[in-house]
Amino acid sequence: MDLSKNIDLKQQLVADFQATESRLNGEAKTEVHQKRREAMQRFEALGFPTIKHEEWKYSNVNNLVKQAFDFNVKSDFGANDVETLEIPNLQGNVLYFVNGMYNAELSSIVSPESQLQILNFGRAVKEKPELLATYFAHYANYQDEAFTALNTAFAHDGVVVHVPAGKVVEEPIILRFITDARTANAASQPRNLIVVGKNAEVKMAEAFRTIGDNGSFTNVVTEIVVEENANVQYYKVQNETEKAYHIGTTQVIQKDKSHFYAVTVTVNGGFVRNNLNIVLDGQHCESFMYGLYFPNGKQHVDNHTLVDHAKPNSYSNELYKGILKDKSTGVFNGKIFVREYASKTNAYQSCRNVVLSDEASMNTKPQLEIYNDDVKCSHGTTTGKLNDEAIFYMRSRGIPKAEAVTLLMYAFCEDVISQIKIESIREYLSGLIVEKLAQ
Repeated sequence: MDLSKNIDLKQQLVADFQATESRLNGEAKTEVHQKRREAMQRFEALGFPTIKHEEWKYSNVNNLVKQAFDFNVKSDFGANDVETLEIPNLQGNVLYFVNGMYNAELSSIVSPESQLQILNFGRAVKEKPELLATYFAHYANYQDEAFTALNTAFAHDGVVVHVPAGKVVEEPIILRFITDARTANAASQPRNLIVVGKNAEVKMAEAFRTIGDNGSFTNVVTEIVVEENANVQYYKVQNETEKAYHIGTTQVIQKDKSHFYAVTVTVNGGFVRNNLNIVLDGQHCESFMYGLYFPNGKQHVDNHTLVDHAKPNSYSNELYKGILKDKSTGVFNGKIFVREYASKTNAYQSCRNVVLSDEASMNTKPQLEIYNDDVKCSHGTTTGKLNDEAIFYMRSRGIPKAEAVTLLMYAFCEDVISQIKIESIREYLSGLIVEKLAQ
């Protein structure tokens, strides 16, 4: 395939699906593959979104869909490469995926199987069919979302995690997705399913990194099921290249008395779209969402969040912050739904941004849809510049201007950074953020 020419990416993907399906043999009859087939039919009907779609009004994927990508790039990424990407003092269950494919040799699972069951998606189709039949593609909306449909159609690799009821996983789960674009425009579509049983607890992180000078495209979907009284901490970190396209959907379903806690940090990426959708399908649930993003150059970062209060007596709180430089663009679209029967809901949302250049732009759209009167809900958004008086004060105390600006920006970020409870990741990110803010 000549990846230097503009092509119709949709046509390529439909042809790839047909070719993959012809090689499946017995797996073609499984319930998982029936979902894949339905999802491909939906993708063909939907096509890629355009700026005429309200949800994609500020995020144009036209350049993405005109490029050719190889979804089967061979990679020699190995132990020596891992050393250059290591996070100091990181301990836990560390799983590596290279161009979307699980790499067992680089991975390390340290928690006992009684606490934690981890399978790559391909094995889970064969060994955990009942688990996939119960949860796979039941929550992520492939009927109306083209990229979710596309990922569902090609759900062959990624990870399936099951934390049994009553288990506390002491070591975090770290999923490291490496896109190796050193030899070609590389693409991958990991599919992850995380099922956390009643009264169970787990911390997990997804980290995305691109290496190489070619283009890349990651289309990832993660479904997280938080059963009754379970507790999940979830972190997503993106540090990709200027030529990287990243579209990610995290779909969460919460049951009674469950607790879900998310932090999403975008350090780098050419075009980034993060969808975080949470359904509080139980009473006395709690959800916390924090986000941080730092686009510069011509980078584009779009965070779409959806919090759906489907049952009474639940709480959600959301804080997203951005710092935009150069000719970068940012988008924040946050929706809160309060359903008719969801009385005693408390839901709060805030988005705050600092724009450091006249050529940078930020588009915000907070939304509330409330169908019950017995609730407490609020949302707000601000976009402005750094405080000149604070800079003047710091300079009058002998701090150079560039350092004063960096300190002020880091202080602006601190109340999100401090929410990262895995110490090694928090310290590593703090260093990356300081480095980026000083550019």
